[in-house]
Amino acid sequence: MKEKSNLTTLCYIEHNDCYLMMHRISKKNDINQGKWIGVGGHFEANESPEDCLIREVQEETGLTLTHYRLRGIITFISNNWGCEYMHLYTADGFEGSPDPDQMAACNEGILKWIPKSEIYDLNLWEGDRIFLKLLMETDNFFSLKLEYNGDDLIHTSSQIYD
Repeated sequence: MKEKSNLTTLCYIEHNDCYLMMHRISKKNDINQGKWIGVGGHFEANESPEDCLIREVQEETGLTLTHYRLRGIITFISNNWGCEYMHLYTADGFEGSPDPDQMAACNEGILKWIPKSEIYDLNLWEGDRIFLKLLMETDNFFSLKLEYNGDDLIHTSSQIYD
């Protein structure tokens, strides 16, 4: 079995003051089971962060990104899954429209446009609440370290760059 990379991407696609979010309910043994997250995934061999981003968004949504921006690097540390380095993007340009069948049939969860004003009402990881707030409240690049013990966020540190 191929070992998963500890490098990942996550993208919040923006349209009409909403983010495209995935409710992770479809995969068995999913660390994100029941949570709402953006779209993305693990790097494959020889991929750049942008290669991974474009591939994962296409696979999960059917959309082709035309305008996106790297917004931050998130370091996750957990006693359950080790260390992961996530490249966090937002995108506001894409070709295509999420087909309702694609949105309902994604093999990892259900895709839905969520108004930004309702994001915090969703079942989110505690650390995701922190970086979503940074995405929505600053235009600056940031680095964020999130340390978990099980599902509990036990420590955070961040740096926002001008």
